[in-house]
Amino acid sequence: QVQLVESGGGLVQAGGSLRLSCVASGRTFSAYGMGWFRQAPGKEREFVGGITWFGGRTYYADSVKGRFIISRDNAKNTVYLQMNSLKPDDTAVYYCAQTTGDVRGSRYDYWGQGTQVTVSS
Repeated sequence: QVQLVESGGGLVQAGGSLRLSCVASGRTFSAYGMGWFRQAPGKEREFVGGITWFGGRTYYADSVKGRFIISRDNAKNTVYLQMNSLKPDDTAVYYCAQTTGDVRGSRYDYWGQGTQVTVSS
């Protein structure tokens, strides 16, 4: 059974940084693309970014491009989301997910439970 467990969320002031981690188990981590999503109160879940299975390509939503960085360590079965220059609009529950398809698409098979990120002004 695939499990994804996020950690690293918390409260940070605007302009600050946080790094989220997502540890995967249950199947060969290196074979799958990984994505980060977020959902703010009253809003739909949105794509934040994704990284291909080999880590060679990353994709980002325009709203986070230049501020967020996705990376992965296949030896540790972990994907990271480094978030810099955080803004109050980044406040949301952040989820990692795993896909067998294009990381920019919607075919994500498994999801973590989410971690709360709150950015104060």
